[in-house]
Amino acid sequence: MISPAVVIAALLTLAPFLHAAFFARYVAGMGEMLPEWARLPGPAVLCVPYVLVACSAGMFRWGWMALYAVLPIAVSVLLWQARRVDPGQRGNWREFLVLAALGLAVDLRWFEGAWPPHFAVFNKMLLLDAGIYGFLVVRQLDGVGFDLRLRLRDVGTGLRELVFYVPIAVPLGLSLGFLHLHVGWPRLAHIAGAMIGTFFFIAVPEELFFRGWMQNLLERRVGRSAALVTTAIIFGLSHWNKRAVHFNWRYVLLAALAGVFYGRAWREERRVGAAAVTHASVDTIWSLWLR
Repeated sequence: MISPAVVIAALLTLAPFLHAAFFARYVAGMGEMLPEWARLPGPAVLCVPYVLVACSAGMFRWGWMALYAVLPIAVSVLLWQARRVDPGQRGNWREFLVLAALGLAVDLRWFEGAWPPHFAVFNKMLLLDAGIYGFLVVRQLDGVGFDLRLRLRDVGTGLRELVFYVPIAVPLGLSLGFLHLHVGWPRLAHIAGAMIGTFFFIAVPEELFFRGWMQNLLERRVGRSAALVTTAIIFGLSHWNKRAVHFNWRYVLLAALAGVFYGRAWREERRVGAAAVTHASVDTIWSLWLR
């Protein structure tokens, strides 16, 4: 049974994510009203969900609490420095260092030992919150498109890229033995639940990271096409250890190919929601009929 402490921790973890997704201008404006001495250490409160979950599971460690307090501050400080030295937002090495640190921490599961079994999702979401605070409140990076007030054009763009991707990916995946067709039709409620859960907890966080932040910043350094391809390759490589003990090159190949279409959906109007529609649709189809 999930304890009240875990429920409170989940609400505290989701609050920054949802506020930024639906009230980005308000959140950024609140940050501007804070003096720098309060703005930079502010995200240290992200250690609170860890404290609640770890204490309820009887596995609290001071070191882990310090990590979840200090790391978000370090992200904020680096992005504050980037804002000062690069006011034109052409892309500073500090921003790419932040992305590398957050991405590797999630991909290589560096901090998952801090959490009880089945609660490692807190780690991913807390690191995402640290990035959201840093890029939105401190750096105020433009062109991200993190707005989940979906428009019909977002859905249309996302589904268009899905239609382009599926005829390429399915035959390729079946021929490589990575995809396996399952005949059957789940209940509509099951399909809807899978789509909504995938959209909010997998597609949106990953599209915010890879397209809203990474591809966005790379475009300023290497141009649109190179940024699209580079981000897709990095996105593919982030799947190297998924569903396998060793390098899963089939997953990497299919994910990198998908990354091209996710990136196309994002850059159409620079909207994370559009890319997340494509991403969630692909993952839902895969999990229900092709896994």
